[in-house]
Amino acid sequence: MKETNKKHILLRYSLVVGIVLAFSAAIVWDMVKTSVIYAGDWNAKADSILTQETVIEPERGKLLADNGTVLAANLQYFTARVDWLSAGIKKDTLMKYLPALADSLAVLEPSRTAQQWQEELAGAYERITTDKKKKNHSYRLIRRLLTHGEWERLKTFPYFNKGQNKSGLYSERETKRCKPYGSMASRSIGTVGESETRKGLHGRSGLEMALDTMLYGVPGKATRIQLTYNIVNHESVPAKPGYDITTTINIALQDIVENELYDMCKETDARWGTAVLMEVATGEIKAISNLQWDDGFNDYIEGVNNAVLGYEPGSVMKPISMMIALEDGIVNNIDEPMPTGTTWLYEGRVINDPHGGAQLTPRQIIETSSNVGMSKIIVKKYGSNPGGFYDRLKGMGFFEPFHSGIGGERTPIIQRLGNTRADRVALTRMAFGYSTLIPPLSTLAMYNAIANDGKYVRPHLVKKLTREGEPDSIVPVTYIRQQVCSPENAQKLRIMLHDVVWGSRGTARKWVQDERVPIAGKTGTAYTITSDGHYGNQKRLAFCGFFPYDNPKYSCIVLMLGANRGAGASSGMVLKNIALKMYARGLLGNEPNYAMTVDKDGKQVQKAPSQATLFASTNPKHTSNVKKGLAMQHAKVFQQPAPTQSGVPNVRGLAVRDAIRRLEDAGLCVRFSGNGYVVGQSLAAGSQYARGQVINLTLKH
Repeated sequence: MKETNKKHILLRYSLVVGIVLAFSAAIVWDMVKTSVIYAGDWNAKADSILTQETVIEPERGKLLADNGTVLAANLQYFTARVDWLSAGIKKDTLMKYLPALADSLAVLEPSRTAQQWQEELAGAYERITTDKKKKNHSYRLIRRLLTHGEWERLKTFPYFNKGQNKSGLYSERETKRCKPYGSMASRSIGTVGESETRKGLHGRSGLEMALDTMLYGVPGKATRIQLTYNIVNHESVPAKPGYDITTTINIALQDIVENELYDMCKETDARWGTAVLMEVATGEIKAISNLQWDDGFNDYIEGVNNAVLGYEPGSVMKPISMMIALEDGIVNNIDEPMPTGTTWLYEGRVINDPHGGAQLTPRQIIETSSNVGMSKIIVKKYGSNPGGFYDRLKGMGFFEPFHSGIGGERTPIIQRLGNTRADRVALTRMAFGYSTLIPPLSTLAMYNAIANDGKYVRPHLVKKLTREGEPDSIVPVTYIRQQVCSPENAQKLRIMLHDVVWGSRGTARKWVQDERVPIAGKTGTAYTITSDGHYGNQKRLAFCGFFPYDNPKYSCIVLMLGANRGAGASSGMVLKNIALKMYARGLLGNEPNYAMTVDKDGKQVQKAPSQATLFASTNPKHTSNVKKGLAMQHAKVFQQPAPTQSGVPNVRGLAVRDAIRRLEDAGLCVRFSGNGYVVGQSLAAGSQYARGQVINLTLKH
């Protein structure tokens, strides 16, 4: 019996030893294959890994306003997390510091009270540490992303200041493109994002897209190197950061343009509106706004960049047609009458003219916006050669791209006509702004040339380029044509455009006149084309002009769709209000006349501001946004200044923006000095005043 057991044991022992030897032999054979037979292949693979290059993404450049204020920049944001299973975390230590930590978190993130934070952290710790599967041990501390400053502040809180190993606090970092001014000029600034074909943040619209090659920078390269305990990336070719691009946008002017356009769109129930403000001498676009109604938001939002899209411009085309007539000698004396009439049958088609008369001078044709008069002038030379009208515009540089820096920019589209009856009819329509697709920016550039003595300056949004703080290049003022018309003819056109606003029959005389800032310009109305190809009832309403008339500094175009008023009362009023706001703030070269008083020695000194209660805002929408955005349902709302039953409004204590809006709504011209809140007003609250009277505000932080 014992002999039999011994045999069984030896047999089993031999079997186990055999299996072990077989495995050992297999391991030795694999070692021989790896280190001897296939050594070359493995070495080649190791070399390929170590020599493999990875791309280092460059830092995208910033977009800046004309004074260096940041419009768009890459910022680092942090997701704060706690690893409750970190080896250094001690429960008794956590509980000791928990009340103080909860107090600090309630200040940083007030969506929870200190007591709620304490309960949340204690509950999260127990839940995760008792999880048998131990799968989800990472806890997101704050739901929103933190700025760099907030993350650094969080690390100093009680318990978290012990470091990652003992507290479990760590972060996940991500880069986001941020716009400090929110929606202001957002469509023109543009957006960025990643695509399937290109890695990294690249421009998708606006300036971000148009200037992407300069903003993006040059990617670097990194190779893998072997250290004692690890393989790490080694930067072989450093990434070159993108250019910081200073734009021509002026924040103060952008604010004025956006507010005036928004107010008029809301007042007239417009579907959308666009406005562009440009400096006459340089072609710098100082402000550009595009607003459109959004049913989801129930408000106007920054919309499609209609400033660079083509539309039938309507009668704002007439001064451009008149420029051709003056340059070609069709018109010499702008005060010489010519027969017009209220209707004209040409090539079997009738042109109706509600503004016409038996005879009008060229000057009156622009003043009254006569379709018949403008058509007859152009037909006089180009009726036998309709295609010559296109050739004349092309020779003026009208179809050349601006390369303004605005993404999606388009050039005007006007068909080169033949010499058929239909072509001759189309020519008459082109003369007064139909049968064409002209971007508002192109119309503005021509009016700017009229204001600039015929110099056809190129509109642009880029001022200079810098890299790593060092200036690289400054974008000079350039011209599409040095002279698109003679200075003499530009002067004649300015007189005509002045009559539109100041003449007894001017189409904008009722709405755009103001002695403080004389404006010259032209109204334009065009019906939209419906889906069936016919003209509908909805109108696009335009006003394009420049100011001040005697010494033009700025040109501006406003285009609105579907406003319930005429062009002068809608788009014209926007331009006028922009000009008046600029005048009130001393932005037209004028000096604001601040409130002065006389001291005991008889010398004039500025009035000393008296004490005033300060209010953050009187706009209920702002309060709603704060409550909703920060989840502060019990936020305190300050009482507004005591209202006045009549006379000058009481604005003491208001922020300057609210104060200006309230006073200008009352018909006062506002000037101010200082910064911050209104602590004094030169006209006492409730006192009588005349519309247009100047009120001086004193501001103080």
